[in-house]
Amino acid sequence: MIPVTKPFLPPQEVYEKYLSGIWKRHWLTNMGPLASELEMKLKVHLGLKHLLYVTNGTIALQMSIKALELKGEIITTPFSFVATTSSIVWEGCNPVFVDIDEKSLNIDPSKIEAAISPKTSAILATHVYGNPCDVEAIDKIAKKHDLKVIYDGAHAFGVTVNGKSIFEYGDLSTCSLHATKLYHSIEGGLVMTKDPTLLKKIAFIRNFGFNGPEAFAELGINGKNSEFHAAMGLANFAYIEAIHQQRRALTEGYDKILGHLKARKPEWHKSASLNYGYYPIIFDDQEQMLRSMAKLQGNEIFPRRYFYPSLATTLPYLESKNIKITDDIASRVLCLPLYFDLSLEEVELIGRLLLRVQNN
Repeated sequence: MIPVTKPFLPPQEVYEKYLSGIWKRHWLTNMGPLASELEMKLKVHLGLKHLLYVTNGTIALQMSIKALELKGEIITTPFSFVATTSSIVWEGCNPVFVDIDEKSLNIDPSKIEAAISPKTSAILATHVYGNPCDVEAIDKIAKKHDLKVIYDGAHAFGVTVNGKSIFEYGDLSTCSLHATKLYHSIEGGLVMTKDPTLLKKIAFIRNFGFNGPEAFAELGINGKNSEFHAAMGLANFAYIEAIHQQRRALTEGYDKILGHLKARKPEWHKSASLNYGYYPIIFDDQEQMLRSMAKLQGNEIFPRRYFYPSLATTLPYLESKNIKITDDIASRVLCLPLYFDLSLEEVELIGRLLLRVQNN
């Protein structure tokens, strides 16, 4: 069986070395030494001034909305994981969906201004599949209308734009370190900002708002992470480059065998690096995609319709709304298996099966 993804695991003994230290210290959570070490290592690795390690990517989004004190409407994309939209609703704001660009699959900046109203407080955009949004265009719009910007970079670990981390853009950026991501700490998330005052505020929010043992600075929640999760993050840290290189080789393998498939990949940001987090393909029509998916599943290979259906049509707590390009792309896109343990032989098998569907 070939799943769409499989978590990377380091050698067990590497992880167990960290566990022995946890047992000696009896410090299990509340930003212990391993969580603090991971936070520092990731900050240096990503080339950032400020970074906070938190519970998960969803909490990262929720804390970001809270820290910016957003109200009213937040413009966002309907083509993303549900957490992008649910975080907006959870924090008492209203999501306003703007259609995506059919080439990049990210929110289309040319359509944002038409959605801005007196109630709009921010833009929350997703770097879909790790492909950076048009951050410069979004920044111009935000400054013109005095809006805050949050980037959901759940897929974008390690991506750079114009030579600097994608996480440097926006008022706040977030990332997921969930087990399914290319780099993970089992469960985990990151919040990044260039604003030290904002960082301090989120640090308070992460720890119930505490400002000392008997004082509070902010309304807060428990957004901290445990030493056990941080241990996995540290154990995996040494393998970041190996993971990147393997995923690159697998991606190039797909590119080679699927060169004549009647499908296309999203158009990547011209000034951005690739992290090879996903391998999405957009078929010419839904019928071809469904036949291809059925063929793979019949051979114990399980791709994923990521993201389907559109968030604008599927959430029970929002009024359903059809959005033309998003609905069309969501019906035709399929993410193929991509993970560290996948072999080039398996990539070639997947490619041959897809071509067989096309040629029959």
